[in-house]
Parts: sequence; C-alpha cells; structure tokens
Amino acid sequence: MRIHSDSFDHRGAIPPGFALGVRDGDAVGFGRNRNPQLGWDDVPAGTRSFALLCIDADAPTVAGMVGKDGVQIPVDQPRADFCHWAMVDIPADVRGIPAGSASDGVTAHGKRDPAGPAGARQGLNDYTGWFAGDDALAGDWFGYDGPFPPPNDLRPHRYFFRLFALDVERLDVPDRFTAADVQRAMHGHVLAEALVQGHYSLHPDRPAPVA
Repeated sequence: MRIHSDSFDHRGAIPPGFALGVRDGDAVGFGRNRNPQLGWDDVPAGTRSFALLCIDADAPTVAGMVGKDGVQIPVDQPRADFCHWAMVDIPADVRGIPAGSASDGVTAHGKRDPAGPAGARQGLNDYTGWFAGDDALAGDWFGYDGPFPPPNDLRPHRYFFRLFALDVERLDVPDRFTAADVQRAMHGHVLAEALVQGHYSLHPDRPAPVA
C-alpha cells in the first residue's frame, strides 16, 4: 500500500496553510489550519476499512520551556508523540481525502462534528489536553488540527501521516477515542501500513516553507 500528498513532498516542508500555527515576522498566531490532501493505492485484498493517524514525533517533554522568553528548547531534549489527527472506519472504497475537506480554519474549543469521508469517525487530538487550562480554547478537539510547534524549539518537528488497512469494518473504540485507543484496537487487524512524512518549524532562524 502507498500513500502520498499533493500538499507537500515526502520528507519535505509542510506549507503553513496546513498548520494551526504560523509565523508573520516576529509574531506567531493561528493559521488557516486546512488538512492536507492525502491519496492512497495498492490496497491489499480483504481490506474492510482504513484508520488514519497524524503524529508529531518531536513534541518537547518539558512543558515549562514552551514559548518561554529567552529560552531555546534544545534539539537533544527527549521528545514524545503528539497526535494531530485520529480517524477510523474510513470506508474500504475511499482512496483519498481532499485538501481542506476535513478542516479549514480554527474552531475555538475544538470542532464538534468535523467533516470527513462518509461513515468515518474522528477522535480527539492532543490539543484537547494542551489547551485544557485555557478558558478561551479548552474543549474537545476532534478531527484534524495542524502543526503548531513551539516557536522557541530548535528542532524541526516531523509529522507522520500513517494509514492502516484493516480487516474489520468498524474499529472497537469509545466515542471520545484517542490515538492510543486506535493503536490498541487495531492490534491483530492490520493488513498493511503506509506513511508520508513532512516537517514544520516556527523557529525564526529556520526558513519558512512556501505557502
């Protein structure tokens, strides 16, 4: 199975139009937050549904350093995963998701009922926890919300869009499911996996990708 994106090159920079956070000179704020285009083929026989995860593999582990004036998050700081998108029950006949079809703009407190392929279910991304203490943004952040790496992070963040072909039509996950729930429920049901990777940074010393 293969997956690709017309929105960015594999292992290339993700354009800011597909990010939650953007830089404009010295200022950092919210961006267009559109989901990138994804397409796939060479699907294995017996596929009954797909699951999709978008994971930032480079989230800092010292939260107190994020955005702190005069502080740079070092490249060698230990990192953790941060989920930007978790979707299950994508019908077996679907072969792509158009750009901007599942997210186009920022919704304070998170999207209630994000768009997506008919029949698919979308779970919570990790902004749910990150914004939990912010009265203006706290809520259940369902569906896709794009990159917003710390602007003081010296390490460019890598974003992995991972597609799984499954031998079940409906995955056994709760209503408010997370990426961890998806990974547990998929165990023993994965027929094939494919991924496409992009990177993104808001650090002022790194060149901005083309919009």
